[in-house]
Amino acid sequence: MDLFNSGLGKNITFARPAYFIISGFIGIPNVIYYYVFLCIVYIVSVLGNTVVMTVIYLDRSLRTPKYIAVFNLAFVDLFGSTVLVPKVLDLFLFNHRLISYNDCLTFLFFCYLYLSLEVFNLMTLSYDRLIAITFPLHYPVMVTNRFMFSLITSFWLFVITVNLTAVGLLTRLSFCNSNTVLVNSYFCDHGVIYREACNDQTPSYIYGFLVSTLFLWFPLCFILVSYLCIGYALSKVASAKERAKALKTCTAHLSLVAIYFVPIMITFTLGRYIHPNSRIINMSLASAVSPMLNPIIYVLQTQEIKKSVKTLLMIKTRQFKGGIRRVLSK
Repeated sequence: MDLFNSGLGKNITFARPAYFIISGFIGIPNVIYYYVFLCIVYIVSVLGNTVVMTVIYLDRSLRTPKYIAVFNLAFVDLFGSTVLVPKVLDLFLFNHRLISYNDCLTFLFFCYLYLSLEVFNLMTLSYDRLIAITFPLHYPVMVTNRFMFSLITSFWLFVITVNLTAVGLLTRLSFCNSNTVLVNSYFCDHGVIYREACNDQTPSYIYGFLVSTLFLWFPLCFILVSYLCIGYALSKVASAKERAKALKTCTAHLSLVAIYFVPIMITFTLGRYIHPNSRIINMSLASAVSPMLNPIIYVLQTQEIKKSVKTLLMIKTRQFKGGIRRVLSK
């Protein structure tokens, strides 16, 4: 942070609060049950994404560009759940709503890192399906393991840079009225924080608008255009069986897109008419439930992973039974 603060001169000082108070979920009856639900969601997310990553790692037949992207999605989901849900439970279930200035900005950075990477992962998977269906003969050349690794790495570096810049701009803001600042959200929300500043908010406002366009609307438009192209390509396929087979490879990804984007689109579209608590619950569900459902959907709807899970379970069962027989024979 000192790097940003030294950029405009040595004599510039900023009034910063010692603490932020995260004030979401206030006035919601029986909210304790929601916290228990989030705890269950977190446990399932950790187990599900760990299983998906383990299966892809152990099964060499799944080391393809598509499943490199799926592995990265599972890793980001595991990372995001671990960053978000335990801290939310600590803030609200255990009533530790006071969070220091530096801790809040760190929490903000990692939350937005997860949310941004989730969107780019969905965009990566849509690109994979687009090339696989519209250019099937060129797919092995256009989408290689090396290309997928490079694409994912570039997204990680880009998202880290963008979110670090957003945090840096927040350190240029002064909060003049209080030693503590109230944040009406379920985490250290960028938009809520910069609006509480008493000096010029324009850089953070413009940057936030550009980033939301880049990280939300552009990927969504890319995904929609990808599936329009896929639909057009499939309309030229003569066999209905082949069309159904191609569409089946897209159902898992389309389910993930709907789970992630629909709650966000509802909140953005009807934000003025939604009660703040409803908005907070809606957004927290989109952030927490998506990592839980993603591995379940891929295990249930993807034949390769289902087959691999069954094969690995059979191998482990045989090894376990063989071990028991050896012990008993002694």
